[in-house]
Amino acid sequence: MDTEGGFIRWFAGIGIDDIPSVGGKNASLGEMVRELGGRGVRVPNGFAVTADAFRATLDAAGAWARLHAALDGLDPRDVAGLARRARAARDVVLAAPLPAALAEDILRAWEALRAQYGAGLTVAVRSSATAEDLPSASFAGQHETYLNVDGGQALLDAVRRCYASLYTDRAIVYRIENGFDHFKVWLSVGVMKMVRSDLACSGVIFTLDTETGFRDVVLVTGAWGLGENVVQGTVDTDEFYVFKPALRAGRRAVLRRSLGGKEVRMVYAPPGAAQATCNVETAPAERARFCLDDAGVLELAEAALRIEEHYGARAGHPVPMDIEWARDGLDGQLYVVQARPETVAARRSATLLDEYRLEGSGALLAAGRAVGAGVASGIARVVADAAALEAFRPGEILVAATTMPDWGTVMKTAAGVVTDRGGRTCHAAIVARETGVPAVVGCGDATARIHTGDAVTVSCAEGAAGHVYAGRLPFRRTSTDLSALPMPRTRLMLNIGNPDIAFRTRFLPNDGVGLARMEFIIAEHIRIHPMALVQPERVADPAARAEIARLCAGHATPADYFVRELAEGVATIAAAFYPKPVIVRMSDFKTNEYAGLLGGAAFEPVEANPMLGFRGAARYVHPAYAPGFALECRAMRRVREEMGLSNVRLMIPFCRRVREAEAVLDAMAGHGLERGRDGLEIHVMCEIPNNVIQVDAFARLFDGFSIGSNDLTQLVLGVDRDSDIVSFDFDERDPGVLEMLRQAIAGARRNGRHIGICGQAPSDYAEVARYLVEQGIDAISLNPDSLLATLRDLLEVESALGIAPRAAQVRA
Repeated sequence: MDTEGGFIRWFAGIGIDDIPSVGGKNASLGEMVRELGGRGVRVPNGFAVTADAFRATLDAAGAWARLHAALDGLDPRDVAGLARRARAARDVVLAAPLPAALAEDILRAWEALRAQYGAGLTVAVRSSATAEDLPSASFAGQHETYLNVDGGQALLDAVRRCYASLYTDRAIVYRIENGFDHFKVWLSVGVMKMVRSDLACSGVIFTLDTETGFRDVVLVTGAWGLGENVVQGTVDTDEFYVFKPALRAGRRAVLRRSLGGKEVRMVYAPPGAAQATCNVETAPAERARFCLDDAGVLELAEAALRIEEHYGARAGHPVPMDIEWARDGLDGQLYVVQARPETVAARRSATLLDEYRLEGSGALLAAGRAVGAGVASGIARVVADAAALEAFRPGEILVAATTMPDWGTVMKTAAGVVTDRGGRTCHAAIVARETGVPAVVGCGDATARIHTGDAVTVSCAEGAAGHVYAGRLPFRRTSTDLSALPMPRTRLMLNIGNPDIAFRTRFLPNDGVGLARMEFIIAEHIRIHPMALVQPERVADPAARAEIARLCAGHATPADYFVRELAEGVATIAAAFYPKPVIVRMSDFKTNEYAGLLGGAAFEPVEANPMLGFRGAARYVHPAYAPGFALECRAMRRVREEMGLSNVRLMIPFCRRVREAEAVLDAMAGHGLERGRDGLEIHVMCEIPNNVIQVDAFARLFDGFSIGSNDLTQLVLGVDRDSDIVSFDFDERDPGVLEMLRQAIAGARRNGRHIGICGQAPSDYAEVARYLVEQGIDAISLNPDSLLATLRDLLEVESALGIAPRAAQVRA
């Protein structure tokens, strides 16, 4: 535009090289408008009021000496003194009028923007510091933003208030902690067209997983209304993951999603109100549905990839990004309103592994989303507002409804943080990650159930869910440098059923997943018996029917709910370890376990010994469950074909007879899962003596075997492994069991088939692990908590046998 004055620069004319002039936020907006506007990254138009304008304003007012008086010698640990002196500094700036030439430039640019968008234009006015949004430090949230600014005079006032926000308590402390001179950081202001997300939704995108640093996913979070609620953690957001390699290959599918509470939405305030925006309760129907459909998630993920790739190309190395987005409720379009380098998870070491394990138990006081993987104990202090922060003592557990940016100084002295509201991108989560303290956010009722003075333990070491327990529970922390740890020649794989731990577990040294169990996903995420989704009319219990209807809401059919949830759970595990093999075992519930699912009682017989009854392969082609197995196959086909996770291999459990195996394989082929097509491998569990005795026949039908030592031991010794009475006779080291292991390995090798073991025996007994290595087993699959110990044991075993180790794995 031709209205550019001495203090104004339009977004289209600036880029990253202009940070000294327009600050990090404005430079980034300009970079995207100029370089990515034609490549699917939509940014609202606007202009920057330069940092020179800030300096000119304070020069004209003679403000510098008074600012020095307010800030020189400030002690950030003195909370009361910090607040008093920061207030004095802000008052100095607020008293400084904008020079006439600057005001004229701003108003001229405002009129030009209004000419582009129409008389109803409102703008967002955003602070942009000259040391902001750098790869090594992010000032995100330190300075103020003003939304729904309407009119020229309101715009000038908002610019002055942005200038003053350079001296908020939190911004002052952040500069001190990061070594920035208060008088060498200036403020530019960005003025951009408001995206009417008050009528739609908004949120934040990260081009990695914020908890683990896993870089092969895009994390999209969102809620209804203006985006301040998401940034400040006022709401529990919806979350979506997209797998980057699949998206780049043209596979347009959401990897995984979770529904947030979205308790309130920020909207424009009524005319004449004291504030330009306000929060209103979200309607129940909107809380119950996702704020984005799949097409919207994928459009945002594609834009995020383009932004990440562009910034990475400029830097010469990968640059994970933190991106704000908004959907305009008037035109329906999705806009990027900010992008900055992500500065916490991206710097996490991929080779240093810290593991925490609770070694005690206590009453569960609250549960929410885990931030980090640590554990901390301390005395709780419930903080209702900023005034209560003066009583906070270092090492306490901060408990609050939500946290605010001005609380940062105190939060950094806390041993742990617990909040009622907020998602994994809220303020509390961001500060917790920066400082390395465990946080549990979005608990709902933590401030009601925890009281000041209570001794509590905050645990984020149990997966995606974080817990707060009563009392100071003992825990153990171990650190391992994975970069110096060689790999044994025997392949080491993992047993995983919970998708929530997949991204974190992938950093362990491993050769893939030897056993991915469906049962956890079905029991914990789906919760409904598959046949109750195929034949809902047979579910007689009204409460079960109502809960099934609630869980399936928003899906075309109840069966679609099962397929999506199962596919996304399995896909999360497969994506975490891609391209390494992930062997997924089809369902192996027993009848008593199936009966415990919603609606399950209507479909399951009562058996005297479910361990030896209607389970595994026998169910798949039986009329009582064949339609349920069809849903399992639909889900696995979606994982491999629609979601592009071709590293998934399938495995059939508890397959008693060769004829049964043939029938199951025929059924799978009928459902589109034909062995060998598109590289599909199908394995079989080797856990019944007949699998060993007829290993040659089974080898003709399957691509590999996985020894289930638990079931194999019980069937060789005739011991029900669920029975406490005869548990003393259950021993994988029995010569008969070892002979079965030997024959199974020899038979698989004779037929050129892969053979591994996924039972407990190698973890529990070093002599069994040694025996398996001596017999030439290809792989040992272990629970994550026993992998490192078994790895070290195997290195010793192989060394004694003269087997040289492999080099340490390179992780990213």
